[in-house]
Amino acid sequence: MAAEPASRRIGLIIVGDEILSGRRQDKHFSKVVELLGARGMQLGWAQFLPDDRDTLVDAYRRSFASGDVVFSCGGIGGTPDDHTRQAAAAALGRALALHPEAEQAIALRTAEMAAKGQGTADMSAPENQQRLQMGMFPEGSEIVPNPYNRIPGFFIQDHTFVPGFPVMAWPMLEWTLDTRYRALQHIRRHAEHSFLVFGMPESRITPAMQTVETRWPGVRAFSLPSVGEAGGTPHIDLGVKGEPEGAAEALAFLRAEVLRLGGKLAPPGI
Repeated sequence: MAAEPASRRIGLIIVGDEILSGRRQDKHFSKVVELLGARGMQLGWAQFLPDDRDTLVDAYRRSFASGDVVFSCGGIGGTPDDHTRQAAAAALGRALALHPEAEQAIALRTAEMAAKGQGTADMSAPENQQRLQMGMFPEGSEIVPNPYNRIPGFFIQDHTFVPGFPVMAWPMLEWTLDTRYRALQHIRRHAEHSFLVFGMPESRITPAMQTVETRWPGVRAFSLPSVGEAGGTPHIDLGVKGEPEGAAEALAFLRAEVLRLGGKLAPPGI
């Protein structure tokens, strides 16, 4: 049975040795958070994984079993260091097969390139046969259209697989959100508030945070301490997130507790 829309978690998997080695900086995490936030949705978890077949198989096996909505960026190309398509198929126990719509899209892209003097439109040519490998998806997949260069990603069991290139991946993810997951948008009422606390250790306010989560079950308290980096004054960014009415009440409670326990809402000297 599928989970109720409001309770569905959304996960993000970012694949690439180049991210883990630092040769490239990830841009997908912040963009996915932005895309989801604009639609009243939240990211539930994220993983950064290497281009390693066994590691990917294990990760996808777990994510397919979770029932979560998952977006996976990277590793769906046709070179030997790309393992995502094969790993997804293995995790599902399915064979890879050339998707007919992907074959058409790749052939059209190849013809467009040939018309510009780049290669040949003959799909029997070795280089074009290699390009068709990018259309080999787990059996039962649907394509995810790629408006940048037509080479599609794929969708199967609430998992959307897109390239690692942001210029391709981001519009593909937007299309998926607005085509497949419109019913999940703006259905969870959520608020997040915080304020700065000075002159108080976290340990002193922790019991009040625990009270928040007991008294308002739909609200979670959080504490982000700063030790005074870059010459700033040490403080705590203290807040709540969750159901709007409960969050507002919990915020007022926390403010009152901070003052009662001797904390300050402004830096010393102000």
